[in-house]
Amino acid sequence: MTDHTKKDVAAEVREFLSTRRARITPEQAGLPVYGGNRRVTGLRREEVALLAGMSVDYYVRLERGNLAGASDSVLEALAHALQLNEAERTHLYDLARATSPSGRRPAVTSSRVRPTILRLLDSMTGVPAFVRNARFDIMAANALGRALYAPLFDSPLFAQRGPVNSARFLFLDPASQDFWVDWDKGADDAVAFLRTETGRAPHDKALTDLIGELTTRSSDFARRWARHDVKFHRSGVKNLHHPLVGDLALPYEAMELPSDPGLRLNFYTPEPDSPEQQALDLLASWTTTSTVVPSGND
Repeated sequence: MTDHTKKDVAAEVREFLSTRRARITPEQAGLPVYGGNRRVTGLRREEVALLAGMSVDYYVRLERGNLAGASDSVLEALAHALQLNEAERTHLYDLARATSPSGRRPAVTSSRVRPTILRLLDSMTGVPAFVRNARFDIMAANALGRALYAPLFDSPLFAQRGPVNSARFLFLDPASQDFWVDWDKGADDAVAFLRTETGRAPHDKALTDLIGELTTRSSDFARRWARHDVKFHRSGVKNLHHPLVGDLALPYEAMELPSDPGLRLNFYTPEPDSPEQQALDLLASWTTTSTVVPSGND
C-alpha cells in the first residue's frame, strides 16, 4: 500500500467513526446526561470508549485512523457501541483490513463480460437486465435493458467517452432529474454504494478518479459524500419515469457474479399483469433482440 493510499484510508476511518459517533445521542445509547452544556449533539469519544469497553486513549487512536491490529472483538465492540447496521459493520471490517500491514488487495474487477453472461442477457427477453461494475459502468445490457435506460444511453455525456455510467448520469446530466422519480433517494443510494466500494477496494484508481470527478463537478455529490453513509445494493424498488411509457415502480435484484469479481447482474421483475409489466411489454415490442455491449469498457 502506498503512503498516499494509507493516508486516504486513515482519513476514511477517522471520518467514518466520527460521523457515526455524531449521530447517536447519549439517550439513544442509554447513557445518563448531566447538565445542559454539551458541546456536541452526539456521543463524546469517552462515551464511545465506555460503551465499547476500552480505554479512551485506545479509542482515540482508533478514531485517528489506526485500525491496524484491531481484533475482531474490538471491531465488534465498536460496531455495537456505534449501533452500526450490517453495511456499516462490513465497511468497518473492510477499513480494518485496508489498514493492516499486509494491505490485502481484493480481486481485480473484471473488465469484460464473458460470452456466457452475454448469452444469459440475450435469453432474458422478458425483463430489463444489465451487467455493471461497482463504479456503475454499464458493461452490457439486453435490448429491453437498453430501452428502459434509453435516457442514459442517449445522454450527451457519453457521446465522446464510454462506457455509460449511471452515477455520472445521475449527478452530471440534468435529464436524470426527470428519469429518477425520487432523485434524492437515487442520489443518496448511489453515493452510499460508492462509499461502500471504497472500503472494499481502496486501491481502485478508476473508482477514486470517478469520486474525484463527481466531487469536483457536483455539489450534490460532494455534500452527500461528506456524510460517509454506506449501503448494500441488493434489492428494492426503482421508481423511474420513462419518456415513452411513463412512471414505473420496478422491483429489482442485484446479484454478484462469483466468477467475475466486481460485476453484478441487475434485473427488474414487475408483478405479472401489472401496469409496469404491460409497460415493459409495450417497450419490448419496440426493441430489437441483440445484446448491447457499450464501447469503452475498462
